[in-house]
Amino acid sequence: MRVFVAGGAGYIGSVTTAALIEAGHSVVVFDNLRQGHRQAVQQQATFVQGDLLDTTALDQAFRDHGPFDGVMNFASHTLVGESMQHPEYYLRDSVSAGINLLTATVQYKVPAFILSSTANLFDAPETIPIAETERIVPGSPYGEMKWWMERALGWYERIFGLRYGALRYFNACGCTPTIGEDHDPETHLIPLILQVALGQREQISIFGDDYPTRDGTCVRDYIHVLDLAAAHILTLEALVAGGASRHYNLGNGSGFTVKEVIDAARKVTGHPIPAQVVERRAGDPAVLIAAADTIRRELGWQPAYTSIEAIIASAWEWHRQHPHGYAK
Repeated sequence: MRVFVAGGAGYIGSVTTAALIEAGHSVVVFDNLRQGHRQAVQQQATFVQGDLLDTTALDQAFRDHGPFDGVMNFASHTLVGESMQHPEYYLRDSVSAGINLLTATVQYKVPAFILSSTANLFDAPETIPIAETERIVPGSPYGEMKWWMERALGWYERIFGLRYGALRYFNACGCTPTIGEDHDPETHLIPLILQVALGQREQISIFGDDYPTRDGTCVRDYIHVLDLAAAHILTLEALVAGGASRHYNLGNGSGFTVKEVIDAARKVTGHPIPAQVVERRAGDPAVLIAAADTIRRELGWQPAYTSIEAIIASAWEWHRQHPHGYAK
């Protein structure tokens, strides 16, 4: 397959690009490098620096490097907290960028589209683990933007026949030996914990320890980025083969508390990792765990990383080698 990967210099996009290349596919990465890193893009990929809001540059990329068998879209603003302060980045800019990409996809007759979606669609789940049939209640403008894009995909399928997969990630984490997690600012729990082990921050904050969970801290479903990449490729292959559009929740199907993640990091790094309990953050659900049975049943997907220690060990190895991320 020949695949157009928007946002392919970002964390999940770059790992998926590498996995596509390893599987024998050819990849064109389109990224504005606002959040991504040029160093994360495999040399075998064709790299085009451009912005999805620039329809001229997007059209040029499709004309110069196509035809494509599939499009993957990882490109958007990605911070839940920021979306509560600047909803326009999400409800205007990221939606406009996504629609531009959808329009180019159908204009150039690409048959399949994969959307990087989110578990933030499920801010008030009625049932745990969370299945694809759970009611949609976005927890932020970021989640609302992803829901709008899923609904847009439904219309593009209805009008143009575009087959799509909407992949709803739970907590993406982990690294490969060559590609890691480097955000500015960093908001994800595991890299923040590892910054303590690296001596870059004094302690890790635990936002509340009075939740109705086994140790009072929030429970989350952590899914390794390589397992996410595998799910993208399996879904795209199914769509290109003529399979129907689909929505998948992607997680391990088991959860770990914040304290359990910190304890696992202490074990992996050999560092005491001081922690301090602070006030709850507004809007944090007590438990978010995915029911990933649908993709397991339909595509035979199985997470390779089910141990939180193994996930953290993969991240620790990359962060030890790159203590300042991709910066030299």
